[in-house]
Amino acid sequence: MDSTATSEPWDDFVSGEEIVISGIAGRFPDSNNMDQLRENLFNKIDLVTEICGRWKRDYVDLPKRMGIIHNFDKFDADFFGISSQEAHTLAPEIRMLLEHASEAIMDAGINPKQLRGKNTAVIIGSSFCETQSKFLYEDLEMRGLNIIGCSKSTMASMLSYQLGLNGPSYVVDTACSSTLYALAAGYRHIMSGECEDAIIGTASGCFHATINLQFARLGVLSPTGYCKPFDTNADGYVRSETVGVIYVQKAKNAKRIYAICPHIKTNSDGYKEEGITYPSTKIQSTLLSEYYQECGISPFCLEYFEAHGTATKIGDPQEINAIYNALCKDRKTPLMIGSVKSNLGHAEPASGFTQIAKVIIAFETGIVPPNIHYTSPRNDIDALRNGAIHVVDEPMPLKSGYVGINSFGFGGSNAHMSLIWNRKHKISNEPKDDSPRLVILSGCTEELVKVFLNNVSRYFKNNFAITILKIN
Repeated sequence: MDSTATSEPWDDFVSGEEIVISGIAGRFPDSNNMDQLRENLFNKIDLVTEICGRWKRDYVDLPKRMGIIHNFDKFDADFFGISSQEAHTLAPEIRMLLEHASEAIMDAGINPKQLRGKNTAVIIGSSFCETQSKFLYEDLEMRGLNIIGCSKSTMASMLSYQLGLNGPSYVVDTACSSTLYALAAGYRHIMSGECEDAIIGTASGCFHATINLQFARLGVLSPTGYCKPFDTNADGYVRSETVGVIYVQKAKNAKRIYAICPHIKTNSDGYKEEGITYPSTKIQSTLLSEYYQECGISPFCLEYFEAHGTATKIGDPQEINAIYNALCKDRKTPLMIGSVKSNLGHAEPASGFTQIAKVIIAFETGIVPPNIHYTSPRNDIDALRNGAIHVVDEPMPLKSGYVGINSFGFGGSNAHMSLIWNRKHKISNEPKDDSPRLVILSGCTEELVKVFLNNVSRYFKNNFAITILKIN
């Protein structure tokens, strides 16, 4: 490969047929939305906290810390016309997916009602549904809807039902790479002409102590409760919760473009003598090499790489070696790398969404948020020690806007994608003067109006507040 290709940028919009992310909404550990996540990432806040009240600590090896999202028990049932009885039979993940799907569609500048009857795909990346035990086996006052409300398939079909969407609707489970596999499926549906757009969602809720205990005894969780990707003191990851949705469509139809997705590729490790959970440097390297050959983008264009980066004993060295072998041997400058898992833990099936969210924050601000819990590179990763690959531990300005993302399932289901920022100059809607303005808001409840007003006062400089002020 020609390392001088850094000066030859990819032509963003050749025909308008490119797939773009035009809407996003999510809830993250200790961060109720993208704005709060942005603030926390740039302020280097550790979003992993002590587990309080989730379950009894009956075992000494049960993890004490986890990335926890707020208000799992809240749901605006009236907004969706769902009765209180039915709402209580829906798993919390499904309830929040409904809310965030509506938010992501509106974030793309579309009224959800406009999608009714359309061939919009709904694809959800999910793995364990940890509320099934409670809903199916422990609820002695079972209602007939429980079997539906906690089914994984309902995660997708309930969105299609409530939003009136007629496109493909299903759940993808490849463990920790589920989000990117779901996005890959949506990408194919749109590129083939089967659908005009797709809702890609994911949810990870940690409600059952046994699953935490199983992962701890598998040896992948940090006994100290801190996720330190690439660091010499790395000792595993911390589980975390996330619910999120992105809305994807072709560039020519988009009112807003957060990021361009030129290609997405998947493969599988296949058989390995070391066992099914052992990652393969060779297959990961093949995935990366073939990806950049297929999409026609030089890997030397990449200025940042959001790694899978779980901080496990085997995972980090295997991944970094694959990245170096495929992308860095002839590179003249260090490849900057990071992992959002250092900030908020590993959301497992939803981890790909946290990566995408971080990259979109980088695109919107022009700055890559830093890793935390990083002091010095691991001794067993040569590419980190010799400087060929460098961990971003301070905010890093973006120049070209080319970013790669890795996501791997523990059974060997690998995915890679790249995102490119929208170079089109954004028109500022900020008021031209400091004159007082009357802002009139309405909501279904007094509580909702207070939330809106709080957003205006807290995030005066964000697009939400600026748009309201301009309209008024």
